[in-house]
This record gives sequence, structure tokens and C-alpha cells, in this order.
Amino acid sequence: MKDLLFLLSSGFTDGEGAPYYCPHCAIFEGLVALYPKLAEELTIRRVAYPRPRPEIVGLLGEENQSCPVLILHQEPPASCSDLAWRKANGRPFLDDPTAIGHYLARVYGVPRPHS
Repeated sequence: MKDLLFLLSSGFTDGEGAPYYCPHCAIFEGLVALYPKLAEELTIRRVAYPRPRPEIVGLLGEENQSCPVLILHQEPPASCSDLAWRKANGRPFLDDPTAIGHYLARVYGVPRPHS
């Protein structure tokens, strides 16, 4: 089983000025474009903008449906214990883009985000 990364599909509407994209999700779209091995090693799912987002709600509950969100299939490795982990329905997850970037760097060997 692979780690699961949810991203918002781009080109969504949300009031005036649409279409939009999620800037935090776009970071990971770009990272996957730069490092295609991530697309092979992760399960990446793109979901529609409107809430509820049933696929995420089914895994993490209604209160945890923001994107991007990375859901692990097992407990986080010790090398990532300092990241801002949350847990819902027994599943560890990250919903902070910087923390997701650091996890991907440590576990999948891509460069880490510059702060």
C-alpha cells in the first residue's frame, strides 16, 4: 500500500474571478512534474473543490477534508517524528504543505522545501 496524496483539481469555481487553482496543491503538481518517481511511489488523487469531499471524508472525517493532505498507510517513520502529524480514524496524516514537502524529501529522496 502506498502513501496517499490528495490534491484539488485545478480550474475550479468559487465565486467571482474563477477559474482558480489551489496554490498549495500546485506546489505538489510541480514537484511531481520535476520528480516523476513520486507519481510512481505515491497514490495521487485529485478531488473536486466543493465540499464535502467524500473520498477524504471517508478516510479522515468531515473536519479534515482540506487539501493538500497526505495520508500514510502506516505510522510515520522515526525520521519524520518532528513533523506536524495529525491522526483521524487511526490514520496519520499531514495537511501542512511545508510538512508534506519535508516528509516527501526524507522518505522519497526528493529535494526539501527551502524556507
